[in-house]
Amino acid sequence: MNPSIQAYRSIGSVRRTGWRFSGFLLGIMVLLMALSPLAAVAQAPTTTGTPTAGLPPLTLNIGMDGIGQPKDVDVAIQVLFAITLLSMAPSIVLLMTCFSRIVIVLSFVRNALTLQGAPANQVIIGLSLFLTYFVMEPVWSKVQSNALQPYMEKKITSAQAVEEASKPIRSFMLRQTRAKDVELFVELAKIPPTAPETMPLRVVIPAFIISELRTAFQMGFLIFVPFILIDIVVATVLMSMGMMMMPPATIALPLKILLFVLVDGWSLIVRSLLMSFGI
Repeated sequence: MNPSIQAYRSIGSVRRTGWRFSGFLLGIMVLLMALSPLAAVAQAPTTTGTPTAGLPPLTLNIGMDGIGQPKDVDVAIQVLFAITLLSMAPSIVLLMTCFSRIVIVLSFVRNALTLQGAPANQVIIGLSLFLTYFVMEPVWSKVQSNALQPYMEKKITSAQAVEEASKPIRSFMLRQTRAKDVELFVELAKIPPTAPETMPLRVVIPAFIISELRTAFQMGFLIFVPFILIDIVVATVLMSMGMMMMPPATIALPLKILLFVLVDGWSLIVRSLLMSFGI
């Protein structure tokens, strides 16, 4: 290495070290200047000639020392439970309601129309959420009247509120679940024959999810059938006319959209989805 460059780097490192040390000394001086008035006040004599007592020390306590009473412990546990519930809210909405079936079927509709970005994902998810609210509103009303409202009025305990809230949700999921799926998880869980109203949620929830996926894929297949027929007809006509270089999707896509609009496709899809839940 060039000696001049090495000397230049050495000088730069010395300067940086000196600046850091100067900054450190400046910080210590500022701290001493700030603490000196407090020391002077603590040692200043009073009018009677006796020095005053020192200022009370400033302390900062960060910990769980304040939670000493049973009531405070109960409140802390409730706050922890509420935070945990909020973190699990998306999974609850996705898997314990009708949201999964609705969003899957609407996605099948977009794929059957061979539309990549119309409607957008935000539109499909938003429509699915509002349809989920429409379907689940009677269930949530029962949860509000049977569990949440009595708990807020302190008529029942938190454990009783959770039990009362699970009853309408369990009833809804069992109505949409195939008996075969329930029997599968009952057998895997090795539990004795149980009445539906007392069946544990660890059995009902996975059985409900599997049934929802099966129903959604069945509806998606039925949606695909007419659009596949349009693709076959268009491809056959183009082949018979000798237009083999023409992509069939160029002609089939406008015909699919036209057919979907003429039959009022969105209304039919939404009606079929709502009727599949027994509405």
